Amino acid sequence: MGLFNRNKKQLETQPYSIGAPVKGEVIDIKETKDMVFNTESLGKGVGIIPKSNKIIAPIGGVITTFFPTKHAVGITTDEGVEVLIHIGIDTVELNGKFFTDKKKQGDRINRGEELLNVEFEEIMKSGYDTTVLMVIVNTANYKEVKTILGNKEQGEIVIEIEA
Repeated sequence: MGLFNRNKKQLETQPYSIGAPVKGEVIDIKETKDMVFNTESLGKGVGIIPKSNKIIAPIGGVITTFFPTKHAVGITTDEGVEVLIHIGIDTVELNGKFFTDKKKQGDRINRGEELLNVEFEEIMKSGYDTTVLMVIVNTANYKEVKTILGNKEQGEIVIEIEA
């Protein structure tokens, strides 16, 4: 009872921060080339032009979705924030090639833990856009989802949520 209530209370009284899952240039989701994400129909978020191959957990929680093709991971925090990380555009077509998973669906993870290793250079050579898309799926539940753009290190705050 205490831990869940305290966490819920924390989200209600201060912004909840989400880190960059990969080092790179953080851009507005509306500037990305994915028609589903850039309309914000899946939620507000950011695009990241990756500058490293390691994808980390931007928040702690449970991996609620891990696509068999390894191109997308969903994480839900104990406070109920639902984050979707989608790696590349149309990379589902690669069927997991160039993706090495380090975790699986159902795993409890801490912020900063490695989720995947992605061979972005190989993906680019195969003709795919490597932009990493990260959205708050349940954006409608929150008063504000603020994005922080620019060059960011892995784990650096890129999204703040107000309940």
